[in-house]
Amino acid sequence: MAEAAIALDPWAQTIFQLTALNDGVRFEAPSVRRPFVQSVDRRVAVKLIERPSTTTATIEWRDSTRCCYGDQVWRAMRARTAGVCAMSGCEIRPGDRVYGPNPRPVPGNAGAMILASVLDQATPL
Repeated sequence: MAEAAIALDPWAQTIFQLTALNDGVRFEAPSVRRPFVQSVDRRVAVKLIERPSTTTATIEWRDSTRCCYGDQVWRAMRARTAGVCAMSGCEIRPGDRVYGPNPRPVPGNAGAMILASVLDQATPL
């Protein structure tokens, strides 16, 4: 019965064929809690939309491999870990003033940071 359903359903056929091609290869679903790591080959488009207050910023975030937000609220904080500024590519050290995405609900770009000094110089769209 299940084989008949697979034979009739194009989506099930596709999944079956992909599974057969990758037999023995494990795929892990991306974790939304993993820290954001910006590598050289990753293209992330980050734009400041507006500054509603002195401690918040509305950001447009476009990342074709992880997530896309048209108007994500970011809040001022101190960096807890080392990282890379998503706008400038500059190094971020623990304790630096940064902005990060609102943590609730957990966004796809959780762990991303923008240096406050870089955001302060940016002009809204």
